Amino acid sequence: MKIRLLMAIALFPASVFASAFPEPVLPAGVGVNIHFTQGHEHDLDMISAAGFKFVRMDFNWAATERVEGSYDWSAYDELTANLERRGIRPYYILDYSNPLYEKESPSQPASIAAFARWAAAAAGHFQGRRVVWEIWNEPNGTFWKPNPNVGQYTALALATCQAVRKADPRAIIIAPASSGFPWRFLETVLNSGVLAYLDGVSVHPYRSSPPETVAGDYQRLRELIAHCAPKGRKIPILSGEWGYSSYTKGVSLQTQADFIARQQLFNLLSGVPVSIWYDWKNDGQNPANVHENSGTVTYDLKLKPACVAIQTLTRELSGYRISGRYDTGNKADFMLVLTNAEGAVKLAAWTVDKPHLATFALWQPGSVKNLSWVDGEGGGGTVKIEGNGFTCELSGTPKYITLGTVHLNMPMPPTNVP
Repeated sequence: MKIRLLMAIALFPASVFASAFPEPVLPAGVGVNIHFTQGHEHDLDMISAAGFKFVRMDFNWAATERVEGSYDWSAYDELTANLERRGIRPYYILDYSNPLYEKESPSQPASIAAFARWAAAAAGHFQGRRVVWEIWNEPNGTFWKPNPNVGQYTALALATCQAVRKADPRAIIIAPASSGFPWRFLETVLNSGVLAYLDGVSVHPYRSSPPETVAGDYQRLRELIAHCAPKGRKIPILSGEWGYSSYTKGVSLQTQADFIARQQLFNLLSGVPVSIWYDWKNDGQNPANVHENSGTVTYDLKLKPACVAIQTLTRELSGYRISGRYDTGNKADFMLVLTNAEGAVKLAAWTVDKPHLATFALWQPGSVKNLSWVDGEGGGGTVKIEGNGFTCELSGTPKYITLGTVHLNMPMPPTNVP
């Protein structure tokens, strides 16, 4: 018997996603940031085992062009091959200055031209390898030297896009990898004509509040992209870097684990096809340093709850896509309905409110006695069905509920609004 969900419309149209990026089927868009090129194969084995399908890494100009016009791609050849063997896509950041041309970030015509030539050569060398090329990292902040300059960055981005497109017309290019949502900066960049060349607009939605609070920013950015993009082009937003350090006030190890799963799920609910978590590994062992507590594993590769949470999500929801959001009557509750190609149904459920019980109706009362569930903490159990529905406790930790052939009664159709 086919599973039927009461839905008037799909959550979001498939056309939201550019063909350059994976379909919104878990875990295809789940990614993580790293800080190495050669070796570290044990790290890569663990990254693969956790279910990550993208790896984001700096593609350093000064390290690959030490003599003018001579390029050494060997470190990235090794990393790319190691990623491909594990079914992971490379997401490389074309970044940073080269003292051969200019000590500060490229602002002069000669250094901009040199950067564009280098980027084009890289795209040509890795043509056909499904690399995502990102132009710079957080140019609205301290990574643009000596100070952020939107005019300089825009000139670099346009020159780089044009050169890369000439070298490889099918190259996948994204920008501007902004820190947060700097609206004036974004308006200037997106109004420059760069959207004629980009496959996606990348942002880093860092915040101290929970992941779900990004909804308004995504909506505003999507409207800005629609206003600036060439007619008929639908350009997706990518969450290019975003994480929560377990050092941050109010973010325990368990909260970090909850947020890594909720970030991935909420981004998909919001039409964001790729989400890169920062970071794979703690950068050090200082318990009072933000960057040394951002990883999913410790500095010596011991699993943190965040790694267990992402591994649970990618395992339990593998092959599933979000079909809708069940309306519990409480906007703080998230009950996502996911389906796979065979028509099976699972739920991903959590709340941004205090833990509480929520009740859900079923189409076919009596078809099963209990529903099974697991969560990112490694816990699990069953939910007893009583009458025409079931009640379960929602908390900040996502719970994955297997419905099998049970039919949910969804009294209100889902919408595009998270």
